Amino acid sequence: MTVHETFAAADAHGEKAIERQSVYVYEAPVRIWHWVNALAILTLALTGYFIGSPLPSVPGEASANFLMGYIRFTHFAAGQILAVFLILRVYWIFVGNVHARQIFYVPFWSGRFWKEWLHEVRWYTFLARQPKKYVGHNPLAQFTMFLMFTLPLFFMVITGFALYSEGAGRDSWEYQLFGWVFSIWPNSQDIHTFHHLGMWVILVFVMIHIYVAVREDIMSRQSIISSMISGERLFKDRED
Repeated sequence: MTVHETFAAADAHGEKAIERQSVYVYEAPVRIWHWVNALAILTLALTGYFIGSPLPSVPGEASANFLMGYIRFTHFAAGQILAVFLILRVYWIFVGNVHARQIFYVPFWSGRFWKEWLHEVRWYTFLARQPKKYVGHNPLAQFTMFLMFTLPLFFMVITGFALYSEGAGRDSWEYQLFGWVFSIWPNSQDIHTFHHLGMWVILVFVMIHIYVAVREDIMSRQSIISSMISGERLFKDRED
């Protein structure tokens, strides 16, 4: 939704709504989820890397070390925190504002969406001179976050708990809820591989996400990074 559309609908005083330079967009639960997610993903990526590629050795007697055990415990704890907050975030889709549900779907049926999506592609590839300004995520951001973050995040939670259920046993609640994954991939090593690849998909997205956030803050003259702290989207240029 563009600035003009959103503000025109919200303006009740006969003035140009665009003159309002900031809008409250991201509610507190969305912002908290964002930063908890960031910390959990960083922790999971670091510990997951060492689980997949263990350290060759540790100093001292083996009986005095539990390094890999601590790494695995940290990974499992971060994964469970990620899953709990994801469940809460799904709940907020239904009770939060319109911007709370943007990254959970893509309006494939909308011709206007794809027209604006194409403009954003041209803007990010330096082929468009001026950016369009949006209160929430622009169409390209919504599309990318859904395909490279939201869907992979669910995939990582499901496969992660499935792998955890191997050690927890068939009587565990983890196996009762996620054991069906082994009916798709009977060889658990396949699940390990896909789980590992899923980590790289999310990490590539994170790198793109950070670059784009900094770029847009500078080039599009609208707040991106600070919006996920204050919840306010600030438009630094007024339009007539």
